[in-house]
Amino acid sequence: MATAQLSAPVSGAIHVRTRLSGNFTILANRLARRPGSAVTVGVALYINSMPDGTPVTIEALQKHFTEGETVISRALRELEADGWLERRILRGPGGRFVTRTYVYTLPELAHHDDTQAPPTSSAPSAEPAPPCVDAATSLPSPRTPQPTAPPAHPRPPAPATPEAVALLNALGTHDPRLALSRREIARLAPGVDAWLDSGVRPARITRTLTGDLPESFRTRPAAVLAWRLAELQPAPSPEPPPPAPTVAPLRNCPDCDRAHRSPTPGPCPLCAHHRRHPSPHAADDDPPATAVAAGRPQRASAEASASRRC
Repeated sequence: MATAQLSAPVSGAIHVRTRLSGNFTILANRLARRPGSAVTVGVALYINSMPDGTPVTIEALQKHFTEGETVISRALRELEADGWLERRILRGPGGRFVTRTYVYTLPELAHHDDTQAPPTSSAPSAEPAPPCVDAATSLPSPRTPQPTAPPAHPRPPAPATPEAVALLNALGTHDPRLALSRREIARLAPGVDAWLDSGVRPARITRTLTGDLPESFRTRPAAVLAWRLAELQPAPSPEPPPPAPTVAPLRNCPDCDRAHRSPTPGPCPLCAHHRRHPSPHAADDDPPATAVAAGRPQRASAEASASRRC
C-alpha cells in the first residue's frame, strides 16, 4: 500500500483560507496573539467587529458573553492599559457627562488630539470593506500601486517634569485605586505641569485629584483625573500691584527756612540755584534771611540811641 506524501506539516494548525469580500474584521496580529487572558482578546475582537455607536459598557458586554462583570471589567482595563481602548469623559448636552470609547487599530499611530475625535477601528456598516486576500492565493493587480506619502505623525509631547511624575505616582498612596500606569502618567503629566506653572502648589493639586472621589469607577480612574485637570484648574493669580513710589521726607531749608522734600538735608532747590548761580544784585533785590537776621540788632541799637538823644 503506497503512502501519500504530505506537503503540509503533520501537526499544528493547517489554514484552509477563503477569500472574503465583506463582513469581516481586520485585527492586528499583535492583539490577536496577545498573551494572557483569552477573554481580553475575545472582547477586543467583538468590539472591533461592531459598527460605530455600539454600546461597549460592561452591562452591554455581559449580554453577549457568559463571563461576569469582574472578568469583563478586567479585560477592558487590560485593553485600555495597552492602548487599544481609550475612554474619555465628555460634557454632553445639558451639562451631563458621558463616556465615549475610542477603539484603535494601532495605538502607536493614533492621533491623540482632544480637539478632533480620533478614528475608530470598527468596521463600517454602510459600505463593505475591501476584500481580504491571502498572500498565497493573491492575484496580480492590474494597476500599479501609486506611491503614497507617509502618514504625518503628530509632534511628540514635551517630556514630563520629575515633579509631575512624582506627584502622579504618589496618588496611589492616598487611594490605592489611583495607581496609574506609565502610559497614563505620561498622558496626565502635561496637565499637572500646567497647574504647577500657574503657581498652584503640589499639595493643592493632590487634594483636588484625590478628594471626593466616587465609591466605584465605571471607567479607568485616569479618565476622571484627566477631566479634573482640564476642568478644575484655578484661574491664574493676578499680578501683584507695582510698589508705591517712595516719598522723600519734609525738610527745612537752612537759608530761607522753607519746607521742601529731599532725601538728604540741604537747601531748597531755589536756594541751591542761587548758590550755584549768584546774582550781583541779589543783596539789593532779595536779601537772604541771614542778612535780614543780622541787620535786626543794628536797627534795634540805632533806635535805642535815638531815643536817648531825645
